[in-house]
Amino acid sequence: MSERRDSGMKVRREVLGDAHVDRAEAAKTPFDAPFQDMITEGAWGTVWASDGISRRERSMLTIALLAALGNWDEIAMHVRATARTGASPEDIREALQHVAIYAGVPRANHALKIAKETYKDMGVDL
Repeated sequence: MSERRDSGMKVRREVLGDAHVDRAEAAKTPFDAPFQDMITEGAWGTVWASDGISRRERSMLTIALLAALGNWDEIAMHVRATARTGASPEDIREALQHVAIYAGVPRANHALKIAKETYKDMGVDL
């Protein structure tokens, strides 16, 4: 394993939690292993490992970008990660208000729905 992959795996576990990463690793096949390695090195070992901005800010940016682009399948995972990154429900609400203005109300509305359902599953009172 490369140093960047090692660093990425550490950060990935810190942000997403061991259970999530263990499930993803167990589901990995030879077909998608190169893709998983790229994500671990690039997203987690480079972007998320950078100390240029905080993990709280990265959570807010990530959720806003996912919502703006309509990447619904990733939003709940990143909302769950806020328990470890320090982004509060209020932070996420603020980020999604930006999405409404700059990327469209329907996208922000759908992302808010996903966030509310995820927070409810997490036992977070809103």
